[in-house]
Amino acid sequence: MTPLPPAKRFDWSNLAIRAASALVLVPAAVGAVWWGGPPFLLLIAVGVALLSIEWAGMSAPKAPLRVLSVVLVSVLAGVFLIYLRYVPLAWALMAVGAAVAALVARRVAERPADAAFGVVYIGVPCLALVWLRGTPDGALWVLMLFAVTWAADIAAFLVGSLLKGPKLWPRFSPNKTWSGFAGGLVASTATGALCSALFGPTMGPVTGAVIGLTGGLATMGGDLWESMLKRRFGVKDSGDLIPGHGGLLDRVDGLMFAVLVLALARLAELFT
Repeated sequence: MTPLPPAKRFDWSNLAIRAASALVLVPAAVGAVWWGGPPFLLLIAVGVALLSIEWAGMSAPKAPLRVLSVVLVSVLAGVFLIYLRYVPLAWALMAVGAAVAALVARRVAERPADAAFGVVYIGVPCLALVWLRGTPDGALWVLMLFAVTWAADIAAFLVGSLLKGPKLWPRFSPNKTWSGFAGGLVASTATGALCSALFGPTMGPVTGAVIGLTGGLATMGGDLWESMLKRRFGVKDSGDLIPGHGGLLDRVDGLMFAVLVLALARLAELFT
């Protein structure tokens, strides 16, 4: 593993760049989710393509094209199948795609298992997201997912940068602090409770708060998980697509974990 860079001081110029990037990306994402149908599917397809490019570049830098191709095809096929509501077939394809990815990458990557993991790491959250949007009131659930994730991210960044304090996991992420962790959880819990108002009688504020809390935990868990992966691959960022954020994976790492929480909560509600 490569050494970690030293922790940075609070950078207001970086905050401005982050805010400018968000002003461009957030309306596009929210609009596609609300509209649904082909615009939403296009959003997911573009995201899968960009995430596959970044994963191949990190996990197989000497021969990224073959890993990119198999990860992209496997995940996109699963996305289209679950969009068409062939849910069991889509999940079965994920397993097959992961096995094929490992075989394809066996002679071109240092760790063929990383190619297989890429299919699972990218594919499972994308399939869960498409499934969630396709449920009744799915747009509201996905917007709640965005709100909880963004609240956790923004609060953790601001509170941690301003208050500092003991490090959360210095071995893998030297800039994250316990104060930021606590601030992120408070923000995500409050956001979940507020979002529950959108669901009328089907979700009370306590349920919304619990979903917000667990979604916030998942968001920060996903962020730490990606930090660990980047250290393993010896990279600072997954890419340089988004100014102030790095790659797309750097931006959605927490959301990729949080969507599983929201999808499970939605599934539980549908069967109760």
